[in-house]
Amino acid sequence: MVSGNTDKIIFRKMRCNLISTALNVLNITKNGKIFLINSRNLSGAPEISTRVEQTLRSLPADSGGKSKPERSLHIAVIGVPNVGKSTFINHIVNHKVCPTSTKVHTTRQSNTAICTHGQTQLVFYDTPGLVTQREIRKHHLEQSFKSAYRHAIQHADVIAVIHDASNGWTRKELHPTVLDTLKAYANLPSFLVLNKIDALKSKRVLLDLIKTLTNNSLTGKGSGKDAERNTPATVAEETRLNKRNTTWSHFSDVFLVSAITGSGLHELQDYLVGQALLRKWKFPPDVYTDSNPEALIVESVRARLLDYLPQEIPYHLKCQLEYYNVEKNVVYTSVQVECPTSRIERLICGESNGKLRQITERVTSDLVEMFGQAVSLTIATFSKGKKSASLNQK
Repeated sequence: MVSGNTDKIIFRKMRCNLISTALNVLNITKNGKIFLINSRNLSGAPEISTRVEQTLRSLPADSGGKSKPERSLHIAVIGVPNVGKSTFINHIVNHKVCPTSTKVHTTRQSNTAICTHGQTQLVFYDTPGLVTQREIRKHHLEQSFKSAYRHAIQHADVIAVIHDASNGWTRKELHPTVLDTLKAYANLPSFLVLNKIDALKSKRVLLDLIKTLTNNSLTGKGSGKDAERNTPATVAEETRLNKRNTTWSHFSDVFLVSAITGSGLHELQDYLVGQALLRKWKFPPDVYTDSNPEALIVESVRARLLDYLPQEIPYHLKCQLEYYNVEKNVVYTSVQVECPTSRIERLICGESNGKLRQITERVTSDLVEMFGQAVSLTIATFSKGKKSASLNQK
């Protein structure tokens, strides 16, 4: 018994000495991460540094016996077509969950992307580009285009307006559909995201743009009187006084980002985490989207058809899932593309199915990135009820 107690005392002394040594060379942050302050102190004894780190990691966190409360924030991302909403969400979530292309109207229905950091969960609602009835007819869009964004906003805590800062023709004013949406939901806080700033070389242009689009008035940084003005009744009154207004005076903040390069997204993410509300998460921490794999596959095929086909042709195509199965960590799937005419079908396939092969390879690459596993994809085209070309890609 004495020997056992002696062993315990020796172990405790060793443990205290080890921790004491660690505190001289390490700085422990609140979230448990360990950073070396002076690596020279440990360079001659790497085995000691390993033991120090292992010991400190095994110590219980000082949380007072209570787990940290969960927080979440739901963000509706709106904007006109092709301003980079889906690319913005994919980059900030760090996972490809929203199909993208170079053409407008790639997103045809609301998508949900989830990003969980520590105890905070950010939920982004990617909405179709805000359109007019004329654009719906021109691009053969579903009437749900005009209601999808409303559904997203009704479930959101804040509205993020994505605006293309690189377009010299439209960057100095907000689109009427965007303004109408902000006025209709003036009770929700909103912030402006100027995207594609990598295409601009002049900081003066960005500063002038911020002043113009916000009327040089950010409610989040102004006085209490400015905050009180951000009410539906006040906004309606301003609308009557200035029917041709192309700016919004009630943005709480403005962020300059590049969704392609990721510039500015870290600061925006920190801002959103700081705005999160105390409440239970809606999704598990390892989930990135609530869309099912079948829908993501079809949308990925349609997005690449937009990239590879000219003008309005891809908007006339109908994509539908033919087969989906997962075996031994490999996704096996097939998508059918219905073409209105045999001429368009030949255009999609190309000479010796060369173009269809390119499309299949690109979609396969997208799906591998999206699912994180091997994908075997077949894209088949047909017209007038007759099946024609079919190409498989692994």
